[in-house]
Amino acid sequence: MTAVLERAKGMVMAQRGVSEDQAYELLHEHAALHRHTLMEECWLTLAGSGRVTTLPAAGEARGAPADVALSPFRTERYLAPARSALGRRAGLARVAADLAGTRKPNEVAELVRDALSGAEHVDAVMIYDLGAAGGLDLIGHAGVDESLAEQWSHVPPIDGVAALEALAEERPVWLEDPVHDAERYLLIGDSRRQWASRAWIPVLSEGPATTVIGFFRTHPGPFTEETRSLLRRTVRMCGGSLGARGAGSGRPATTGVNETVEAIQPVLDVLPCPAVLLRPLRSTDGTVEDFRIDAASAESVDVAGRRGKELVGRSVLETYPTVAGSDLWHGYLDTLTTGKLYEGDPFTYEETLAGVPRESVYSVRASRLGDGLVVSWIRHDTDEREARRLADLQRLGNLGWAGWNLATDRITWSDQVYAVFGRDPALGPITLEELPSHLLPDDVPTLGAAVQRLLADGEPIDRQFRITSPDGIRHLRIVAEAELDADGTPFQVHGFFQDLTAQRGAEIALRESERANLVQRGMLRAERALAARLRETLLPVPEQSLELAGLCVDIAYLPSDTGASVGGDWYSAIELPDGCALFVVGDVAGHGLSAVGTMAQLRFTAKGMAVTGSRLTAVLNRLNALLLHTATNADGATATVVMARYRPDDRHLSWVRAGHLPPLLIRDGQAHYLSQPEGCLLGASFDAAYGEAVIDLVPGDHLLLYTDGLVEDPGEDIDEGLTRFAAGALRLVRDGDDATLARTLAAARTRHDDDICVVDIHVPAQPVGIVPA
Repeated sequence: MTAVLERAKGMVMAQRGVSEDQAYELLHEHAALHRHTLMEECWLTLAGSGRVTTLPAAGEARGAPADVALSPFRTERYLAPARSALGRRAGLARVAADLAGTRKPNEVAELVRDALSGAEHVDAVMIYDLGAAGGLDLIGHAGVDESLAEQWSHVPPIDGVAALEALAEERPVWLEDPVHDAERYLLIGDSRRQWASRAWIPVLSEGPATTVIGFFRTHPGPFTEETRSLLRRTVRMCGGSLGARGAGSGRPATTGVNETVEAIQPVLDVLPCPAVLLRPLRSTDGTVEDFRIDAASAESVDVAGRRGKELVGRSVLETYPTVAGSDLWHGYLDTLTTGKLYEGDPFTYEETLAGVPRESVYSVRASRLGDGLVVSWIRHDTDEREARRLADLQRLGNLGWAGWNLATDRITWSDQVYAVFGRDPALGPITLEELPSHLLPDDVPTLGAAVQRLLADGEPIDRQFRITSPDGIRHLRIVAEAELDADGTPFQVHGFFQDLTAQRGAEIALRESERANLVQRGMLRAERALAARLRETLLPVPEQSLELAGLCVDIAYLPSDTGASVGGDWYSAIELPDGCALFVVGDVAGHGLSAVGTMAQLRFTAKGMAVTGSRLTAVLNRLNALLLHTATNADGATATVVMARYRPDDRHLSWVRAGHLPPLLIRDGQAHYLSQPEGCLLGASFDAAYGEAVIDLVPGDHLLLYTDGLVEDPGEDIDEGLTRFAAGALRLVRDGDDATLARTLAAARTRHDDDICVVDIHVPAQPVGIVPA
């Protein structure tokens, strides 16, 4: 990406004779003007090499090179057609939710234009208020430049103004033939840009209409009936944001309204379920075009999250826009006309919980009350506690849910996704075109390939990538899957983003083994977080006993109660190529990542040498030399080890030790510790010598190798701990509780400040089918 940017800047500098900074600014300006990313603008500039001499001016047509057109980060490659009624309703729901917190007319205009710019081809929106002198004052606009807005900022009260006619007659005015319309009206917005069609729709309230919204299209042809209906409903939703409470296409009957509301609201206040009182809003010919909410229970919530009395005075199409034209809507009208109770079948409604799009099932009842309706509904699936649980899950896991509806081009982020990206929620979700500008250049190709697999092929993805944020580089993970239509084409994707920055930092620290950094408070937290993962990786403890060389082997490992850091206890139990078995238990002095690194060195070196046939004493000598020559501090590293090789042909077991506690043998109802051969701890002396002892095992024997965490207690002599351990082990064997002897002994140590590792080597009386490792 950097190379592309530098080449594009160089071309602009050569063509325009400007400085490097000026070239960069020009690229930025043209990218913003034509709604491209900076990198797309660079590609467009380079694509003109040898054919053009300047950057394209505003308004010039430009064709994207093949590289840009095929970019995996282009939304139009993946969007499904948004022609269905479902797509229109989902678009209205998004507008309603966005308008809930919007009060500035310019923001309203921008939201409306963005929502209608796709399938409805709306290019610009202008909002006027009726002035004191009867003229029009422009209060909001989108899609027109400032000079045009200034030119039409005030329209005098003269004849032939379609917007004034729409206000006076309180009906929409559709201008679909520019030549014919110019003969009758003063066409607001006329300039160098030729609008092929316009529409002026008043924002109606209980009083005279004073606000009108204009929609401008360069798309030729008349407005379809579907588009006209959509524009009218959109204007109704804008009523609340533009100050027209009770906005609708007509006015409710007022006789007895206050009395009915005063009687119904106290009843709704005590209901434990959602319920509202609706008043029909009729056009001049009596047709019901909307309903106004006159009273609401506290449990009533709309798509924008407004609750209870916050809904009062708003229209149904503002609060529940997807109801219009549905079976539910027709049920309302039938009940209003006939007085017959409406009980609808359960239906599915899409909503958002904790930022996660999901479907819920509702049943609705409606009954006539006077000239209005009392409507209640029941949700059949989970309640709001699930939303709270989802939010807690995201916060604790540092992950957030996201979804993208490819039919409506609606991207949904939960609150935690903004935290993961370090993005201000006011900016909204990052679009697909924006995403590359946040990525590190090296991650653009791999993430682009993953995006294409997800959105084009419908394959699930699990990918890590890096972004730049105000607080530095973040390591993120995306896990997502697509929902496919009948043709196998993705129409919706959902998944989650997770912040792995802390985890990646800990992994890097572990690789580098920088103990000086690990003792700092922040790295200590990372070390504790890695403890479980390290134990699983370096000390995989089998869930069942193992069969090795005809022996039953039970293994237990428990970390210390304090959990402050990872200890250096370790074990190994493997079958060697010659059919013998190798057993090792060791304890590295100290804790933390330094001890873990030493533990890994000793464990893998011992296993490697034993596999190649080295004598046990030679293995200890090599381990001793390894510690002496790889010590990273003045005190050096030390460790104790006990190691045994078992030959199954004659049950001959040879063993060695390096400063380790003696093995415990239980035979014929007696327990005693084996006499120890010569051997000081590893890493203590260059002149260390190690001896070897042998013993022949017999059926029924238990030989226990262990670390000091199993026998030591603070303030207690080690001999007392050894005596207690031998007595406890012997009791379990005598009682017949020796099937999982190692695990039982370890579990009995309810309080221990050090790690515990135990290996029980048992010679069965006869071959037993034990689950192999």
